[in-house]
Amino acid sequence: MIAATGLTKRPGRALNKLDVLEAIRRMSALQIDTIHVVARSPYLVLWSRLGDYEPRWLDELLAEGKLFEYWSHEACFLPIEDYPLYRHRMLSAERMGWKYSRVWVNAHRKEVKGLLNFIRKHGPVRSSDFARTDGKAGGWWEWKTEKRALEMLFTAGELMIARRHNFQRIYDLRERVLPSWDDSLLPSEEEARRALALLAVRALGIAKARWVSDYFRTGRRETSVTVTALADEGQLLRVEVEGWKEEAYVHPENRKLIEKVKRGSLPLELTTLLSPFDPLCWDRARAREMFGFDYRLECYTPAPKRRYGYFTLPILHRGKLIGRLDPKAHRKEGLFEVKSLNLEPEVVINDELIEDVARALHECALWHQMPEVVVRQSDPTKLTRLINRALARL
Repeated sequence: MIAATGLTKRPGRALNKLDVLEAIRRMSALQIDTIHVVARSPYLVLWSRLGDYEPRWLDELLAEGKLFEYWSHEACFLPIEDYPLYRHRMLSAERMGWKYSRVWVNAHRKEVKGLLNFIRKHGPVRSSDFARTDGKAGGWWEWKTEKRALEMLFTAGELMIARRHNFQRIYDLRERVLPSWDDSLLPSEEEARRALALLAVRALGIAKARWVSDYFRTGRRETSVTVTALADEGQLLRVEVEGWKEEAYVHPENRKLIEKVKRGSLPLELTTLLSPFDPLCWDRARAREMFGFDYRLECYTPAPKRRYGYFTLPILHRGKLIGRLDPKAHRKEGLFEVKSLNLEPEVVINDELIEDVARALHECALWHQMPEVVVRQSDPTKLTRLINRALARL
């Protein structure tokens, strides 16, 4: 699983924009989140795998049409070649839950039609191009009419995200963003479901059927049937895993990885920090089953009830999730602060671990253009002194 998602080691060479695209293709989906205590999640997910790369490359790939945005696991950057696999969701937007309301669209038909005509005449828009006129404050459930209409039209596939500016979405007509698309190219829903299942198993490396449905938020029952059928046809490999009662599946492209695992010749060299929305851990149940790592994002938990911190990042150390840390990037001061660092109880502290974690912190801070790193406290407490000492030597 770690190898399939690109977390065994860094490329070890000069990077370019194509490396970013290939990393996203490998994962098949790069989840978007706007929290920026440190770098926003999609940029951090790429750093975890690539190291020091140019974040603007992600923005450029979107603007160049190599990527598109849509609802996948959640809101995600997706390879443009996978657009046909999501088109059914757009055409049946009313099945997308809170993301689309047919009742609201019908009740605001005039405003929605007017917005489409405005974009057709004047070109791409941002939500911020429209001022509030209802006197209400902004908020998740208090979107202005234009913002809600933009999101509804995006979910229905009438609008696409042409590019982003300062991470703000810029919406344009689908036919201008993706002029080559025609719905005559649409695969059947069954074909799309099969293709997504294959992509999910490939991205996961090794998967139980119920993990496959979570990856792209496909129906659990339908996905389980699809995975079984693909295995019966030989398009997926069935494997047994010691200690697992359930059957597991591997994509044929990952057969060589399985052989390396069996021979004990798959190097797990990387120590890095993960976003809470990294595909390795975004399925919290899978993280518990696969790594014995019980992880929860506590930014939505009231401060007095938080155990580890506001926006904790899992720590991956040579194939194991060994703990989490609560960071804060003080951009003006050039300081990357670790408010707390907590290791799992069974983790053995040795020189290798200390040096690897310190180096991961150092590299992450430099990528954030922050020359100073400090760990404030840790569990166990001695780790604070040991890692800060190791940081001082870098």
